[in-house]
Amino acid sequence: MFDTAKTLITEAKKIIVIQAENPDGDSLGSSLALEEILGDLGKEVVLYCPVDIPKYMRYIVGWDRVVTDFDASADLAIIVDTTADVLMSKVLETPDARHFLESHPVLVIDHHTETAPNLSFDHTLLIEEAPAASQVIYHLAHDAGWDINQQAAENLMVALQSDTLGMTTPNVSPESYRVAADLTERGAVVADIEERRREFMKKSPEILEYKGRLIGRIEYFLDGKLALVRIPFAEIQEYSDAYNPSVLVLDEMRLVTGVEIGVAIKTYPDGKLTGKLRSNSPISADVAGYFGGGGHKYAAGFRVYEDEEQVVRELVEATDKALAEND
Repeated sequence: MFDTAKTLITEAKKIIVIQAENPDGDSLGSSLALEEILGDLGKEVVLYCPVDIPKYMRYIVGWDRVVTDFDASADLAIIVDTTADVLMSKVLETPDARHFLESHPVLVIDHHTETAPNLSFDHTLLIEEAPAASQVIYHLAHDAGWDINQQAAENLMVALQSDTLGMTTPNVSPESYRVAADLTERGAVVADIEERRREFMKKSPEILEYKGRLIGRIEYFLDGKLALVRIPFAEIQEYSDAYNPSVLVLDEMRLVTGVEIGVAIKTYPDGKLTGKLRSNSPISADVAGYFGGGGHKYAAGFRVYEDEEQVVRELVEATDKALAEND
């Protein structure tokens, strides 16, 4: 399953590694690991994301090498951690980016097998059922015989730990622990990663006060199985640079007795609404899929242009249906 991917990479001289507009620990760690692995192969690598890397992710060494300017001089693009057009819209709206993706080889490395790929340009898909894209990249490098140096091992470990919430999600397999063990042997130190992460997770008194206000605004539907918080654009502007408002409360929402899924909806002036989902039941991808989004069984997202109240009604319906089907 790796042959085409290996050929594309072997034939390329300059590679642009692309994250979607919702970067997370897996997409960033995977991109940085590819930079190390492909760099050791003699490739010139550019790391691109259409938005700035959020501050809470800046404990990941190398985050500052990700640029927001699309480099169309590459001869291969590698997209990590998404197969959804809806999460690539900022990329596709970037000057030269769509033309590049439509006229150059594109390799997509992903692990979201719960949702069908939906990209509007030709591409080669490397996908396997795994808890993180980094595990797929590890298997690609292992199959190709490519070296995983100490920094690449740390980056892959960061990505794996991030998408599995510290190896605690239900999709973690024995293979995931084998991968983690090998990355540890190669020099990744989880304790060091966690120490940096905790330092960057610290909150100012103002952010903690805001978190309290968000918790006070949580709404409950379906007899408490769906928890919802709405985040208006004014608060996105005020607080996002310091801390992602959705990340502040989603885990707490999931831990409320009786809650099966927590959803944070952000609203924007252009009519856009985004939803970030975290669930205790394996329904996140199904609920997000109702809106054309996708992700994992336990973590997913979507973006729509609809009336907010209509989205909430549809969210309740989609959640109710997904819970019934899961039962």
